[in-house]
Amino acid sequence: MKIAYLCDISPEHSQPYSGGNARIYRALQDHVGEVDILPRAWGAAEPLRRVIYALPDGVNLRLRWRLHLLLARIISRSVTEALAAKHYDVVFGAYSFQSMAQLKTPYPMLKAFTSDASFTVYKRSEIGASFGSSWVSRRLLDPLTLRAERNIYRKLDLALWPSDWLKDEADPLYGLSENQSVVVPWGANIDTPKAETKPLRLTQETPVNLLVVGRDWVSKGGPIAFETLAKLREQGVDVRLTVIGTTPPDCHLNRYVTVHPTLDKTVPRERALFEAAFRQAHFLVQPSFESWGFAFCEAAAYSLPSLCLAVGGVPVQDGITGHNLPPGAGAAEFADIISTYLKDPERYAALRRSARADFEENLNWDAWGRKVHDLFDARLTSGELSDQ
Repeated sequence: MKIAYLCDISPEHSQPYSGGNARIYRALQDHVGEVDILPRAWGAAEPLRRVIYALPDGVNLRLRWRLHLLLARIISRSVTEALAAKHYDVVFGAYSFQSMAQLKTPYPMLKAFTSDASFTVYKRSEIGASFGSSWVSRRLLDPLTLRAERNIYRKLDLALWPSDWLKDEADPLYGLSENQSVVVPWGANIDTPKAETKPLRLTQETPVNLLVVGRDWVSKGGPIAFETLAKLREQGVDVRLTVIGTTPPDCHLNRYVTVHPTLDKTVPRERALFEAAFRQAHFLVQPSFESWGFAFCEAAAYSLPSLCLAVGGVPVQDGITGHNLPPGAGAAEFADIISTYLKDPERYAALRRSARADFEENLNWDAWGRKVHDLFDARLTSGELSDQ
């Protein structure tokens, strides 16, 4: 099976899109077929693209996809030419829906796409609402974006969403059929670690270790995690908190908080610190607003239960990989869950086992690749391919 990979950033770079782009690309290579990366140049508009990418990240991010949609008729010609130069079975888009705008395939092929969110679903959700937007965006730009999204997504043969939340929102919004829209969970942004030989013990006699992972302390729910630590300590529980990826403000620091502002997993010593933090933690406490969240998959890989909010497509199944609390839940509710498990260590051990089991069955890229292979194979065999 020959696949043409389309994204606004090369999947050969491991950092963009929180590592997801690179993981998707490798999973396709490992399980689906031969993958070529399509050119990202804008054709006649390439000088403009170079100017945009030279701008500060915030401006770059806002401009590049909107201008891509505006200039899609010009940009898409170079993609069509690249597709015509070889014979592909699949054109596969990841993350950047605008890369598929106005795309005309030179011969029938399967058109597939994956992302953890769409612009309009994200913007209208509790996640997007928490960030706000300008009047110009809401009244003028957003309706145009929705129209573009509908045109793009309706022409797909397969929309591969990682979460039920995204499918449930996208299907009625864009008019997608059950045949088009499929849930295939994503994996973690780590290589699969060895399963723990026996569950980490949770007792009232030994420290309880909490973990927060992410680049933004506030958006990842760090303040609630810190307040959870404080409440449990007030109850006499010896709780510690480890933070990876960011530095909390001084008001959320004390001698019970350990901070690793950055950990590069390609550096052996820092990788060891990362793994030790996950192995020794009892709960990932991350009440964040996210459309997916690789940290939750990584937690499950280490048998680590996650405590989060039931918001967006966060891949936490209540009572299996942890607990998702209703929006608005605070430190008291998170502390109560931890206290409940302190009184029932066997139930906690079972939760660790079920978290790892869900990772092995669903939340890994090998599982994603195998499912995507089967979906592509079935659709190609049926002969019902896009010729748009």
